Amino acid sequence: MSTATVLRNSDLTSTLQEARENYIATHPKSRALHEAARKVMPGGNTRSVLYYGPFPIAMERGEDCRLWDVDGRHYLDLCGEYTAGLFGHSEPRIHAAVHAAMARGLNLAAVGAAEGELAGLVCERFPSIDLVRFTNSGTEGNLMALTVARAFTGRDTILAFRGGYHGGVLLFSLNGPAPVTVPFPFVMADYNDPEGAVAVIREHADRLAAVIVEPMLGSGGCIPARPDFLAALREATQEVGALLIFDEVMTSRMSGGGMQKRLGITPDLTTLGKYVAGGMSFGAFGGRADVMSLFDGKLPHAGTFNNNVLSMAAGRVAMGAIFTPDVAEELFQRGEAMRAALNATLARADTAMHFSGIGSMATVQFRPAPIERPFVHTEREEALRELFFLDMAAAGIYLARRGMVALSLPVAQSDLDRFVAAVGDFAQARSSLLPRAGEMP
Repeated sequence: MSTATVLRNSDLTSTLQEARENYIATHPKSRALHEAARKVMPGGNTRSVLYYGPFPIAMERGEDCRLWDVDGRHYLDLCGEYTAGLFGHSEPRIHAAVHAAMARGLNLAAVGAAEGELAGLVCERFPSIDLVRFTNSGTEGNLMALTVARAFTGRDTILAFRGGYHGGVLLFSLNGPAPVTVPFPFVMADYNDPEGAVAVIREHADRLAAVIVEPMLGSGGCIPARPDFLAALREATQEVGALLIFDEVMTSRMSGGGMQKRLGITPDLTTLGKYVAGGMSFGAFGGRADVMSLFDGKLPHAGTFNNNVLSMAAGRVAMGAIFTPDVAEELFQRGEAMRAALNATLARADTAMHFSGIGSMATVQFRPAPIERPFVHTEREEALRELFFLDMAAAGIYLARRGMVALSLPVAQSDLDRFVAAVGDFAQARSSLLPRAGEMP
């Protein structure tokens, strides 16, 4: 290791420590809440993505695209609840729908008009969905999609991609399924490697029930799938009689009918979640009528809250009156312009730091573009990601700890301009620590 590298690493360590100390000093109530929570919850919380060192910020309230923490600090919310917060924190039409549903009574143990209306909206919007069923989360939606694929094909094996995430019990590291992943028979391939994926599909053709893929890796770093990759999966699954599942829990926001409609590639099944119920708990899976018809008396699908009145009422308004195809397109283009402005700013700073993504989702990266598949971050990259998060929090901008941005509808152009300026300030203030253009960290 060169003397210059040693000095840069030393400077990064000291700079990061200073940023941590400032964070600790300015968030005493968040720290106290975390220490109290650790006495009754392992890790001090009940949702792993929300934990980060030295302790997570505890939020007290939100309005539109603004958040206030328990220490009285306020933030521009660009985390967007990891894409679930599409409508912000106080959309009046969603609030009205939820309040009206509550007034009519909770937990009715019956079907209602709203669920059929929401199902109709979903089927109308997504090219692959002839029939749909609801769940409580995207995780459940993916589990049920895999289950029906196995039942329909009479096969047991699933192809997933290294670095993919399909829910809390469908998590795949670069080495394969994580310890918490359900024990289906999985085979693995590399993301954005059409030749390798097709080879695996053909190798396991007699046992392969389904291929599940995100049209853009979400937690894997906002890495878009190449169209030729998805097209190859479509052709190969049809060739061997396996089902192709698009996990559009995150990417469904990318057009009125998701990435499948934007790309013109139609899977057999699609899973949804996150924002569709206006911020209420929600998941869904749907697809070809001949596949989904197995739930018309042949396969059971239970779930006390699948059609809960709050999610159904909010979803009907969210998808019917607010997030129309035109609004989806406008949000997509606004996100594209944001990422272009961010990357232009960083290019002028002569750094390899950039933002990957598509549409209204982006993730900060500290290595040269383009990035086509997940990778193991170096220690230096991890330190830079933490420093970026801490600096943005100090500037009043709240992101996902991993550096992901998910725009919500209330975010204005002035908010995006503020973010671009803050990123420019970071690149200038931390220039000696950042990798130069074309340089690996």
